Amino acid sequence: MSMSPYIGPEGILEKRSQYFYPCTSYFYRNPPQLVRGDMQYLYGHDGKRYTDFFAGVSVVASGHCNPEIVERTAEQLRTLQHTCTIYLTQPNVDLAERLAEVLPGDLRRTFFVNSGSEANEGALLLARLHTGRRGFIALEQGLHGRTYLTMSVTGLQMWRTDPQLAVPGAEDVTFIPRPYAQGMSADDAARRSIDALKTVLEERGGEIAAMIAEPIQGNAGIIVPPDWYFPEVKALLEQYGVLLISDEIQTGFGRTGRMFAMDRWGVTPDIISMAKALGSGVPIAAFASTDAIAASFNRPSASTFGGNPVSSVTALAVLDYIEAHRLPERAERLGGQLRAGLEDLAARYPRVLSEVRGAGLMLGAELSAGAPELGARLVDDVLEAMKDRGFIIGKNGVGRNVLAFQPPLVITEQNIAEMLTALGQVFEEADRAAASWTQEGAGDGNRA
Repeated sequence: MSMSPYIGPEGILEKRSQYFYPCTSYFYRNPPQLVRGDMQYLYGHDGKRYTDFFAGVSVVASGHCNPEIVERTAEQLRTLQHTCTIYLTQPNVDLAERLAEVLPGDLRRTFFVNSGSEANEGALLLARLHTGRRGFIALEQGLHGRTYLTMSVTGLQMWRTDPQLAVPGAEDVTFIPRPYAQGMSADDAARRSIDALKTVLEERGGEIAAMIAEPIQGNAGIIVPPDWYFPEVKALLEQYGVLLISDEIQTGFGRTGRMFAMDRWGVTPDIISMAKALGSGVPIAAFASTDAIAASFNRPSASTFGGNPVSSVTALAVLDYIEAHRLPERAERLGGQLRAGLEDLAARYPRVLSEVRGAGLMLGAELSAGAPELGARLVDDVLEAMKDRGFIIGKNGVGRNVLAFQPPLVITEQNIAEMLTALGQVFEEADRAAASWTQEGAGDGNRA
């Protein structure tokens, strides 16, 4: 009898404990070892199949190991892997041209990098170069990366890793309230944010290079502003010559039912950052802008691996797949089915599920909003129970009490129906448990 090639979850956890930094966490009390992916499915080392509703945090939007994409990736791997942008190759210029066709408005110049953090770092640098100003405005609870500058404009405390970062509001970064608050209507919360933006611009507008914002805050709980919010933000910024950077790392390439989330509100940002779904598992990211703004980035710069032939060909295949299979429209339609099902569960189990929010196939279900610690424990229990039933769901939120549904956009109606049935069973159990819990008993959840 042949031995398994897999060391199993216990073996992986043992090696992680010896060789990883202690900051590296993981989902689940009893995590599986994932060994294979196929479109919307993941498989454990024991052969168990999981329907993926998190897509590696919105990355594999076109599906795991999508054959229409990976064949082109593999062919490029066999042909030419790397040269850097100091040499001429065709895939990256073809990709830049293709992006110009799908980007909002007159955004048409692209700088390729490897990760969302790098893309946002480059976007912030570009804003400073173009305006000659130093300051930034950011939304409270936003997440923009793990480089020093992107961490500085990150408002979500758990991701402000460096304890010596400047205090929010000091030096170069001014935070304003996000357009959401418990106990406030959506319009009132958005108006509070706009009023704060007006105050900052009136006091310091001449010092501000850009405002950076996620159109839909992802890690902070999937927060969608009212339709009027970003059009008004853009109009205010233009009065003071302040640029708008749209962080579309999670929301780009069909996730929200549009190619980019800002398209939902007819807003063209001055600079846009993108990553994740563009490579559907292969590292690639970029920031893009107009001819006029890009012209300010004229001092020597490069990214060694940014836009390498393999990642560029993969991204071109991704864009072909998105167009051929109409993934934004699919996300809008299937997102409606998923949202309706979640809202039905909220009506049936109000003690467990407090609020459903999001757009397209980027939906959040907040559990026990009135007691976030209890909600966080419920989320961990729900994730564990759904994993045991064969469904992978994410979590996020300021209190880590939001279930995150960001599946591959190739998910099917049947997948959603099956997941909702299982989730209803889990919520029924959670509702009974929640009735007996106290807040003091909360906080015993999983690791990440």
